[in-house]
Amino acid sequence: MTSIVQTLTSTWRYRGFVLGSVKREFQAKYHQSLLGVLWTLIQPLAMILVYTLIFSQVMKTKLLGVETGFGYSIYLCAGLLTWGLFAEMVSKSQTLFIDNANVLKKVNFPSATLPLILMLNALVNFGIVFSLFLLFLLISGQWPGWVIWGMLPVLAVQLMLSLGLGLVLGVLNVFFRDVGQFFTVFLQFWFWLTPIVYPASVLPSDVQAYLHANPLYGLTASYQQILVHQQWPDFSNLAWPLVFSVIVCFLGAHLFSRHAGEMVDEL
Repeated sequence: MTSIVQTLTSTWRYRGFVLGSVKREFQAKYHQSLLGVLWTLIQPLAMILVYTLIFSQVMKTKLLGVETGFGYSIYLCAGLLTWGLFAEMVSKSQTLFIDNANVLKKVNFPSATLPLILMLNALVNFGIVFSLFLLFLLISGQWPGWVIWGMLPVLAVQLMLSLGLGLVLGVLNVFFRDVGQFFTVFLQFWFWLTPIVYPASVLPSDVQAYLHANPLYGLTASYQQILVHQQWPDFSNLAWPLVFSVIVCFLGAHLFSRHAGEMVDEL
């Protein structure tokens, strides 16, 4: 426990370095691009337009209990955008320490800041994309109102889950490279086992009972409740994701603090 507290204290001490790294990485991403940062807007905007055109206008797909023609498009975007944040964080975390092997071998480098830098970079990308989605909701008359603030606790739990799980995978992958390969495949199954492109109601009732074992189910269901049905989420659905997130956060911090020195030798 003491080592975990020391890691958090060290990370806070280097907060200026963390913010500077996030800024440099964002700028470097579009440094030699003609359109620069506009690509950050064009790509998600194209995705939102495609989903809206195909699913709400061409296929006329609707959700039960949702009268608007945009219901399924909003349902898809709510799930896909938030899944994208989770997938980006855990996928990049798998090779986080391997990719930064050279800087980790520097004595004075604050290695505990790497997961935080990764999370903030992912949040910047998510913030830009999700802002466009919220603008679409406002323009189309589908703004959920005050219940939009219900997203904050859901997002907080999701970030804990992504950061903790990513840290566990990142440390294990240094010593066992098959971990990263296996989880890349597992992530594809995890996506389809989570009601993102299909509503949970289409599944048999006995299968639906097992959905709650998936920590991402409660998170995506909460986002969809807010953005599609414009209602406050059932916060009881966040109980298991919160417990799971706390477990993986402590496990990840413990593995990192205990094996930080060994990782440098392994790399």
